[in-house]
Amino acid sequence: MQRITQFRNRLIPFAFLMVGCLAVNAQVITSAGIDSLVERTLTTFNVPGIAVAVVKDNQVILAKGYGVRSLNTKQKVDENTLFGIASNSKAFTTTALGILVDEKKLSWDDKVTDYIPEFRLYNPYVTEEFTIRDLLTHRSGLGLGAGDLMIWPGRNNFTTKDIIHNIRFLKPVSGFRTKYDYDNLLYIVAGEVIARVSGMSWENFIETRIMQPLNMTHSAASYSRLKDTSNVIAPHAPVNGKVQVVARDFNDAFNAAAGVNTNLTDMCKWIIMQLNNGKYGEGLSQQLLSKEVHRAMWAPHTIIQVGDSTAYHTHFAAYGLGWSLSDVMGYKQVGHTGALAGIYTQVTLIPELKLGIIVFTNQQSGAAFSAITNTIKDSYFGIKGIDRVKQYAEGSAKSEENARKITDDIWKEIDKQQKSATAKTAITQFTGTYADKWFGDVIVSVKNGKLWFDSKRSPTLTGELLAYKGNTFVVKWNDRSMDADAYVMFDLDNTGKASGMKMKAISPLTDFSFDFQDLDFTRSAL
Repeated sequence: MQRITQFRNRLIPFAFLMVGCLAVNAQVITSAGIDSLVERTLTTFNVPGIAVAVVKDNQVILAKGYGVRSLNTKQKVDENTLFGIASNSKAFTTTALGILVDEKKLSWDDKVTDYIPEFRLYNPYVTEEFTIRDLLTHRSGLGLGAGDLMIWPGRNNFTTKDIIHNIRFLKPVSGFRTKYDYDNLLYIVAGEVIARVSGMSWENFIETRIMQPLNMTHSAASYSRLKDTSNVIAPHAPVNGKVQVVARDFNDAFNAAAGVNTNLTDMCKWIIMQLNNGKYGEGLSQQLLSKEVHRAMWAPHTIIQVGDSTAYHTHFAAYGLGWSLSDVMGYKQVGHTGALAGIYTQVTLIPELKLGIIVFTNQQSGAAFSAITNTIKDSYFGIKGIDRVKQYAEGSAKSEENARKITDDIWKEIDKQQKSATAKTAITQFTGTYADKWFGDVIVSVKNGKLWFDSKRSPTLTGELLAYKGNTFVVKWNDRSMDADAYVMFDLDNTGKASGMKMKAISPLTDFSFDFQDLDFTRSAL
């Protein structure tokens, strides 16, 4: 922690705020109040460990860890505990590109093929017109999370070269530059642009051109590059209803989209630089990137639809370059969230208030970081009387109950099928090797009398295929930390043998990066 012990138990001063057109005196939350909030959040959402920081007017008001790094070791989280920040890494990639823009080594609107000639998308026209800005703004026409199964689960053998090549096989679901659909793969392409322009790897660029100047001494561009792992969280997830430590699940090919590992101490330096338009150091005397480039990063590029009713009277939302943007209570909000297996993070900035809030968790509960961030934010906006922990707990419970109804009905039908002698399926008609153009081969085989699914390139995706209805099966993954069981729907040829298969996630809570719906398998000839 930066030396802030003197702030820990004192009241943060009153803030005079303008909310809409109404001036209010808002008593902002105290350090003790945040302590109470986080401890309640740990319990309510069954999160082992959380780290929280608040920056105001370039001062670190609070940077503190709560709970434990691992349920196995019981070691405490502190302000120096390292977390994978997942998609909060995207802003590091756009900042790196911004540095290169300032150095006139590239432009936001340069064509991607100028730097990566082999880059191809499904549509030749889109390939020809695709710019660096398009890599960063989730408007490619590809569907939500398209192709993410090449990076998720992380224990696979897809390389950056594979990913760049295979993007051409992903079919668009909307018109180019017409719709927001979040993607990860194009940030991997952006990382490769940085490497080819700078002559150093994305990881080296991030560490030498961003982390070193900002004195982010504990951080690294990926978990594998951390010099000291003695104070690192373990990821956690519910497994058969009980939260436990799960395997660290990551592929270094994913670094430019989600690789950064850091802690509160270092991350506060990063957001102070962001809140000051690229300035950093003693007296903000140094400039990491120009104000013009920083303005481009925080400018709306892709419209995001907003619902009819929002918690903070949000009327507009957009995506910038590596940042989500919205209006909250009359202020501009800049932020991002990040999710890896067993690790969820959130960064929220209110630039006009010079306010930054960081929440890192080692359990996959977005409700937990939202409850903390929004309670702190409420205090700065003068919003009273809303229990965000209760609000998000009730919302999570409702979502989980709805998902449970869907999955319970499916497992009841599967159990019924297994007990019915007349419903037995001749499973050998489905065995064989199935190929998808971008995901590769899957083997469907019989093991100990059971039909089995095995991905060649992503070995975590292995599990039993259970008869559901007709030619539709459900694959139950061996790794029960993945809430991602899926339908497997076989097509039959005129002989009754399977000729291909498609997939679809069962639970509405399955992470979008399990993009089973984008797969289209053809059975290989015998």
